[in-house]
Amino acid sequence: MKILVVDDEKDIQLLFEQKFRREIRNGEVTFEFAFSGEEALNYLNGNQHEAILILSDINMPGMSGLELLDHIKEQYTIPPPFMMMITAYGDEENYTRAMKQGADDFLTKPVDFKELKEKIKTLR
Repeated sequence: MKILVVDDEKDIQLLFEQKFRREIRNGEVTFEFAFSGEEALNYLNGNQHEAILILSDINMPGMSGLELLDHIKEQYTIPPPFMMMITAYGDEENYTRAMKQGADDFLTKPVDFKELKEKIKTLR
């Protein structure tokens, strides 16, 4: 399963690679990383059907994760990627807005990687 992680914090790449070391080594998952909403759209334009799951931070400079969610839900419909939004702010407003805009799931930071791995298993 290919997962696109979108977050403006570049250290997130090392964190995901450490937490999913076994799954990556076993070929269960592969990761791509984009450090802005714009970079994520550029990746998707060239690799439209590769990312099955997109994990996106909500609060990023430039294009926010919610704006990225809108673009993805409009442009990538067949097959639509599973969109999981991640935020440091677990407030009801962000959750409600993300779900209304078509997010499939929602996580708060710091990410509970055990919970995330369980959710990913259900997508395979």
